[in-house]
Amino acid sequence: MADEFAKGFGILTSAGLIWMVLAGWFNTPTFEAKEYPQLLAPDPANPDTYTAIALELKDGLFWFAILGALTFWVVIPVGRELYAAYASE
Repeated sequence: MADEFAKGFGILTSAGLIWMVLAGWFNTPTFEAKEYPQLLAPDPANPDTYTAIALELKDGLFWFAILGALTFWVVIPVGRELYAAYASE
């Protein structure tokens, strides 16, 4: 059980850190902006090729962090419990 927690926590922190770095680069226009909070401003309007790749990577890392942590914290333990209950019958 501690192994799954460590894997989920590692995925959450590493993917979340890279997401925050990319969001800080591309979604924080200024630190004094009042219209959008930091990291949540809209994406740039006309990104070049590398910016578009980074924005797709940012979105993928966000969902990888959420779904990866939930997989190791919820899905795998529930699956093991269901398998143990099914095997004991």
